[in-house]
Amino acid sequence: MNEEINIEELKQNKEFLDFLQTLEKQMKEEVSVAKGYQLLDAKILMGNSEDEINDIFTFLISTSFDKMSENLANNIKFNIKNSEDLATARAMYEHAIGLYSEDDKKSAKELFLALAHTIDDEDLSESMLIHAAIVMAGYSFDEFIENLVDNNMDTINETSYFIQNFTQPNDILLSMLAKHVNEAKETLKKLEGAGK
Repeated sequence: MNEEINIEELKQNKEFLDFLQTLEKQMKEEVSVAKGYQLLDAKILMGNSEDEINDIFTFLISTSFDKMSENLANNIKFNIKNSEDLATARAMYEHAIGLYSEDDKKSAKELFLALAHTIDDEDLSESMLIHAAIVMAGYSFDEFIENLVDNNMDTINETSYFIQNFTQPNDILLSMLAKHVNEAKETLKKLEGAGK
Protein backbone atom coordinates (compact mmCIF):
# COMPACT_ATOMS: atom_id res chain seq x y z
CA MET A 1 0.00 0.00 0.00
CA ASN A 2 1.58 3.22 -1.16
CA GLU A 3 -0.31 6.24 0.18
CA GLU A 4 0.87 9.68 -0.75
CA ILE A 5 1.20 12.25 2.00
CA ASN A 6 -0.75 15.41 1.32
CA ILE A 7 1.53 18.13 2.71
CA GLU A 8 -1.06 20.89 2.36
CA GLU A 9 -3.54 18.87 4.44
CA LEU A 10 -0.87 18.25 7.09
CA LYS A 11 -0.17 21.99 7.32
CA GLN A 12 -3.84 22.48 8.27
CA ASN A 13 -4.22 19.37 10.45
CA LYS A 14 -4.55 20.55 14.06
CA GLU A 15 -3.62 17.15 15.52
CA PHE A 16 -0.44 16.99 13.46
CA LEU A 17 0.51 20.59 14.29
CA ASP A 18 -0.13 19.88 18.00
CA PHE A 19 2.06 16.77 17.68
CA LEU A 20 4.88 18.90 16.23
CA GLN A 21 4.57 21.39 19.11
CA THR A 22 4.69 18.53 21.62
CA LEU A 23 7.66 16.98 19.82
CA GLU A 24 9.53 20.31 19.89
CA LYS A 25 8.79 20.73 23.60
CA GLN A 26 9.99 17.16 24.32
CA MET A 27 13.10 17.70 22.20
CA LYS A 28 14.06 20.70 24.33
CA GLU A 29 13.03 19.28 27.72
CA GLU A 30 14.73 15.93 27.13
CA VAL A 31 17.62 17.47 25.16
CA SER A 32 16.91 14.75 22.59
CA VAL A 33 18.77 14.61 19.30
CA ALA A 34 16.55 11.74 18.10
CA LYS A 35 13.42 13.85 18.61
CA GLY A 36 15.22 16.77 16.99
CA TYR A 37 15.68 14.69 13.84
CA GLN A 38 12.01 13.70 13.86
CA LEU A 39 11.07 17.36 14.10
CA LEU A 40 13.62 18.39 11.47
CA ASP A 41 12.32 15.79 9.00
CA ALA A 42 8.72 16.97 9.51
CA LYS A 43 9.62 20.66 9.17
CA ILE A 44 11.60 20.00 5.96
CA LEU A 45 8.74 17.91 4.56
CA MET A 46 6.30 20.71 5.31
CA GLY A 47 8.54 23.33 3.73
CA ASN A 48 9.03 25.40 6.87
CA SER A 49 11.23 28.46 6.83
CA GLU A 50 14.98 28.16 6.54
CA ASP A 51 15.31 29.91 9.93
CA GLU A 52 13.16 27.27 11.66
CA ILE A 53 15.13 24.45 10.05
CA ASN A 54 18.45 26.11 10.90
CA ASP A 55 17.35 26.51 14.54
CA ILE A 56 16.68 22.79 14.80
CA PHE A 57 19.93 21.92 13.04
CA THR A 58 21.82 24.23 15.41
CA PHE A 59 20.18 22.43 18.35
CA LEU A 60 21.21 19.05 16.88
CA ILE A 61 24.85 20.06 16.42
CA SER A 62 25.18 21.89 19.73
CA THR A 63 23.57 19.09 21.72
CA SER A 64 25.61 16.46 19.89
CA PHE A 65 28.87 18.29 20.58
CA ASP A 66 27.96 18.41 24.27
CA LYS A 67 27.16 14.68 24.33
CA MET A 68 30.32 13.78 22.40
CA SER A 69 32.47 15.91 24.72
CA GLU A 70 30.92 14.18 27.71
CA ASN A 71 31.53 10.75 26.15
CA LEU A 72 35.14 11.62 25.33
CA ALA A 73 35.78 12.93 28.85
CA ASN A 74 34.30 9.79 30.43
CA ASN A 75 35.57 7.30 27.84
CA ILE A 76 32.01 6.27 26.97
CA LYS A 77 31.09 4.87 23.56
CA PHE A 78 27.97 5.62 21.52
CA ASN A 79 25.78 2.52 21.45
CA ILE A 80 24.31 2.63 17.95
CA LYS A 81 21.51 0.30 19.02
CA ASN A 82 20.29 3.19 21.22
CA SER A 83 18.30 5.65 19.10
CA GLU A 84 19.58 8.70 20.99
CA ASP A 85 23.23 7.65 20.66
CA LEU A 86 22.75 6.82 16.98
CA ALA A 87 21.11 10.20 16.31
CA THR A 88 23.95 11.98 18.14
CA ALA A 89 26.60 10.14 16.13
CA ARG A 90 24.63 10.89 12.95
CA ALA A 91 24.56 14.62 13.72
CA MET A 92 28.30 14.67 14.34
CA TYR A 93 28.92 12.66 11.17
CA GLU A 94 26.72 14.92 9.04
CA HIS A 95 28.52 17.94 10.49
CA ALA A 96 31.91 16.37 9.70
CA ILE A 97 30.81 15.63 6.12
CA GLY A 98 29.60 19.23 5.83
CA LEU A 99 32.95 20.52 7.04
CA TYR A 100 34.76 18.23 4.61
CA SER A 101 32.59 19.44 1.71
CA GLU A 102 33.51 23.03 2.68
CA ASP A 103 37.22 22.04 2.59
CA ASP A 104 37.70 22.35 6.37
CA LYS A 105 39.77 19.18 6.40
CA LYS A 106 41.31 19.72 9.83
CA SER A 107 37.95 19.94 11.61
CA ALA A 108 36.47 17.12 9.53
CA LYS A 109 39.43 14.85 10.33
CA GLU A 110 39.12 15.60 14.06
CA LEU A 111 35.41 14.76 14.07
CA PHE A 112 35.93 11.56 12.07
CA LEU A 113 38.61 10.52 14.56
CA ALA A 114 36.38 11.39 17.52
CA LEU A 115 33.62 9.29 15.97
CA ALA A 116 36.04 6.40 15.34
CA HIS A 117 36.90 6.59 19.02
CA THR A 118 33.37 6.97 20.42
CA ILE A 119 31.27 4.60 18.27
CA ASP A 120 30.94 1.11 19.73
CA ASP A 121 30.26 -0.61 16.41
CA GLU A 122 33.50 -2.04 14.97
CA ASP A 123 32.55 -1.71 11.29
CA LEU A 124 31.23 1.83 11.66
CA SER A 125 34.24 2.84 13.74
CA GLU A 126 36.57 1.43 11.06
CA SER A 127 34.65 3.38 8.43
CA MET A 128 35.23 6.60 10.41
CA LEU A 129 38.95 5.75 10.60
CA ILE A 130 38.97 5.34 6.81
CA HIS A 131 37.22 8.72 6.45
CA ALA A 132 39.89 10.36 8.62
CA ALA A 133 42.73 8.69 6.69
CA ILE A 134 41.23 9.79 3.36
CA VAL A 135 41.05 13.39 4.60
CA MET A 136 44.62 13.16 5.95
CA ALA A 137 45.79 11.82 2.57
CA GLY A 138 44.62 15.07 1.01
CA TYR A 139 41.66 13.87 -1.04
CA SER A 140 39.15 16.61 -1.82
CA PHE A 141 35.53 16.00 -0.90
CA ASP A 142 34.63 15.62 -4.58
CA GLU A 143 37.41 13.07 -5.12
CA PHE A 144 36.18 11.18 -2.04
CA ILE A 145 32.60 11.00 -3.32
CA GLU A 146 33.42 10.39 -6.99
CA ASN A 147 36.36 7.99 -6.67
CA LEU A 148 36.25 6.29 -3.28
CA VAL A 149 32.60 5.94 -2.29
CA ASP A 150 30.52 3.08 -3.68
CA ASN A 151 27.19 4.78 -4.31
CA ASN A 152 25.34 1.50 -4.93
CA MET A 153 23.60 0.89 -1.61
CA ASP A 154 22.32 -2.65 -1.30
CA THR A 155 20.57 -2.32 2.02
CA ILE A 156 19.07 0.47 4.04
CA ASN A 157 19.28 0.21 7.81
CA GLU A 158 19.77 2.38 10.88
CA THR A 159 23.37 3.21 9.93
CA SER A 160 22.68 4.08 6.28
CA TYR A 161 23.23 7.76 7.11
CA PHE A 162 26.95 6.94 7.35
CA ILE A 163 29.07 6.27 4.27
CA GLN A 164 30.42 2.76 4.81
CA ASN A 165 30.65 1.34 1.30
CA PHE A 166 33.76 2.17 -0.65
CA THR A 167 34.96 1.33 -4.16
CA GLN A 168 37.68 -0.86 -2.60
CA PRO A 169 37.25 -3.33 0.26
CA ASN A 170 38.12 -1.79 3.64
CA ASP A 171 41.29 -3.88 4.08
CA ILE A 172 42.66 -2.65 0.74
CA LEU A 173 41.81 0.96 1.56
CA LEU A 174 43.44 0.62 4.97
CA SER A 175 46.53 -0.77 3.26
CA MET A 176 46.56 1.97 0.59
CA LEU A 177 46.24 4.62 3.29
CA ALA A 178 48.54 2.83 5.79
CA LYS A 179 50.69 5.88 6.59
CA HIS A 180 47.64 7.99 7.41
CA VAL A 181 45.85 5.14 9.18
CA ASN A 182 48.86 4.67 11.47
CA GLU A 183 48.97 8.40 12.16
CA ALA A 184 45.24 8.34 12.93
CA LYS A 185 45.64 5.35 15.24
CA GLU A 186 48.39 7.21 17.13
CA THR A 187 45.99 10.10 17.61
CA LEU A 188 43.31 7.68 18.81
CA LYS A 189 45.73 6.18 21.35
CA LYS A 190 46.21 9.67 22.77
CA LEU A 191 42.43 10.07 23.01
CA GLU A 192 42.15 6.73 24.80
CA GLY A 193 44.92 7.73 27.20
CA ALA A 194 43.27 11.10 27.91
CA GLY A 195 39.98 9.40 28.78
CA LYS A 196 41.51 7.23 31.51
